[in-house]
Amino acid sequence: MVLRKLTGSAKSRHQLSETLREKGFSESVIGAVLDRLEEVQLIDDAAFARMWVRTRHETRGLGRAALRRELKDRGIAEALAEEALEQLSVADEDAMARELIGKRLRGVALPAGHDAAARKERDRQTRRLVSMLARRGHSPGAAFQLVREALEDHTAEGMP
Repeated sequence: MVLRKLTGSAKSRHQLSETLREKGFSESVIGAVLDRLEEVQLIDDAAFARMWVRTRHETRGLGRAALRRELKDRGIAEALAEEALEQLSVADEDAMARELIGKRLRGVALPAGHDAAARKERDRQTRRLVSMLARRGHSPGAAFQLVREALEDHTAEGMP
């Protein structure tokens, strides 16, 4: 059963132990099975964490905070999670955030004026974009700065 779980995708030791617990296995059996799987390198929480960070960042655009939360939910030790998160640089996170912002701004017409209606629309877009980045685990300060820059560029280009 544990090998079947590992066939679909990599799992952390914690995830597998939860599966075995749900099936009613004793703690001694769970420990022995998982120790053996680690011994033959079928379970490796450090490798799992590195792979998780890389793929979730690339496919979902998640930032450090969201990735840290997800690793914790999967039972990855804090030290292993931090080690895996080190592979993401600030430049990587910023590039991903810019890409996400760019996707959201495609086809959005922003008013270029300084009147109340134009400011209101830019503020609304700023809130939406910063919130989207925050939900994906990007730092609020960096998110606000990147959104402001993107909106300035978008307005200056006069892109619809």
